[in-house]
Amino acid sequence: MDNEENKCWQGSERIYQTVVIDYSPKADKMAQAIVKKANEMHDKGFILVTMSITNSAKAILVFKQSE
Repeated sequence: MDNEENKCWQGSERIYQTVVIDYSPKADKMAQAIVKKANEMHDKGFILVTMSITNSAKAILVFKQSE
């Protein structure tokens, strides 16, 4: 599953980052992709703040830089 990343910047410091989990109509596969990305982002110093599942079976994850 491919992920699309958007970065939001405040000054020269990245505060929030969004990630879109591509089309995944099966809940178990979606959950696996979310956990995988959350763990990757945690290793980069970000924590999952919120997420949303779209009608097109994609997930939008919002991460915040941990302090």
